[in-house]
Amino acid sequence: MPLTLQKNLPAIELLKKEHIFVMDSLRASTQDIRPLRVVVLNLMPLKITTETDLIRLLSNSPLQVELDFMKIKGHQSKNTPVEHMQQFYRDFDIIRNEYYDGMIITGAPVEQLPFEEVTYWDELRGIFDWAYTHVTSTLYICWSAQAGLHHFFGVPKYDLPAKKFGVFKHTKNDPFQPIFRGFDDEFYVPHSRHTEIRREDIISREGLTLLSESESAGVHLVMSRGGREIYITGHSEYSPHTLHDEYVRDLSKGLPINIPDNYYPDNDPAKAPVVRWRGHANLLFTNWLNYYVYQETPFRIEDIKNLGNL
Repeated sequence: MPLTLQKNLPAIELLKKEHIFVMDSLRASTQDIRPLRVVVLNLMPLKITTETDLIRLLSNSPLQVELDFMKIKGHQSKNTPVEHMQQFYRDFDIIRNEYYDGMIITGAPVEQLPFEEVTYWDELRGIFDWAYTHVTSTLYICWSAQAGLHHFFGVPKYDLPAKKFGVFKHTKNDPFQPIFRGFDDEFYVPHSRHTEIRREDIISREGLTLLSESESAGVHLVMSRGGREIYITGHSEYSPHTLHDEYVRDLSKGLPINIPDNYYPDNDPAKAPVVRWRGHANLLFTNWLNYYVYQETPFRIEDIKNLGNL
């Protein structure tokens, strides 16, 4: 089944060139199928790039998904046209009374700030609390994973001596969890962050399960409430050239940046990167939709509200 997207979303034409089938909302309305409703809170600066990366992964499920985009009311995007935000994004205030089968909250370039100094922190905490009772399962990615774990469990984040940057090998602590269905014993995930959460803080909190970690990159995947919340510290959604673009960007700005680990052949930025993570990235998002969204969500969307007390 395809994703149902708003007509004229830039990602549609980009993904059609990759032979990925997406459907606009008008055509979808003629089908007698209740699609899964998924909302994305996109906190990344390059909104269109992130939209495309996420849609590419969500499109691999046989389930029909209707995708909405949410934005922070108190924050103006500097890297995305105002017209795009007005046409495709809605403020939280507009949808706070709605219920969704799934939600994805992206990372944000604010990780070196204390949480309380992020300008939209109070609004974001309200969205976290809303998702707790209005969404069947929520994926928290990178900084939002740190923020969600801090909000719900008081987990601290720590500054790293250097940016954790590259593609790192990971293992599963519980291979029989449905989120890992089809995964190999070892798998790779891109990381790009200046801060970390630590193992001892996760395993000491009641209600948290540490599902995956890396000797080089540390904590990777944490779950609470049986998958109602899944926290991911890496960027499985990254396209093949995202780390390269970040590397070139930081170099051009004169920022301290190392060549991304395990990315370029022979650590040579002149060579095309080796993509090691796309297969497991597709499995991650497909398994999330199938086992934690579709198989857990009520048949009627309005009944999701009954899950808030579980």
